[in-house]
Amino acid sequence: MNQSDLDRTTNPPAWRWRVVDIVVASVLAVAAGLVFVLWNIASNPIGASLTAVLPGLQGLAGGGWLFAGVLTALVIRKPGAALYGELVAATVSALVGNQWGVLTLESGLVQGAAAELVFALFLYRRWNLPVAVLAGAAAGLAMAINDLILWYPGSGTTFAVIYTASGIVSGALIAGALSWLVVRSLAKTGALSRFESGRVGQRSPAIR
Repeated sequence: MNQSDLDRTTNPPAWRWRVVDIVVASVLAVAAGLVFVLWNIASNPIGASLTAVLPGLQGLAGGGWLFAGVLTALVIRKPGAALYGELVAATVSALVGNQWGVLTLESGLVQGAAAELVFALFLYRRWNLPVAVLAGAAAGLAMAINDLILWYPGSGTTFAVIYTASGIVSGALIAGALSWLVVRSLAKTGALSRFESGRVGQRSPAIR
């Protein structure tokens, strides 16, 4: 086996990032980061209201910070897209300024890596709704564990369970299902024609 054969085996062409992949992933991530900035403000009263109902329910607001990685991965469909999308979005949020500072990058890294792991487990070949929901749920789980360690140390078991369950549900619905619906809608307009994700209806649902 020569070097070119080895390269094709270890790095399939379909997995290699093109210039258009980098550009579009960056645009999506920066746009998501700006949404993060708005959500940083809006989440305060929402989280306070949820906490008043039941401590730990504020985890339901977490999905607003989890969608960047899943959305980017669903569009680009390349290894590293989920991690890239979430981390770039978190960087934008940190640069604009928020109450968490540099730890925003750490959160983005953890959440993006969790979503990335799910797509990797399916060998970057399954981009359907169940996988998207699972990736969002994984990001929500990672967010909850990370937050419990950094922001809620010593919290009781009941709070931890409610917060974790809320984070998973929020991630599954907002980061997972909603991102999948957004990509499907964009694909139908032809905006994603240069991507596999834009070829709706050309392959079986199992592959999409």
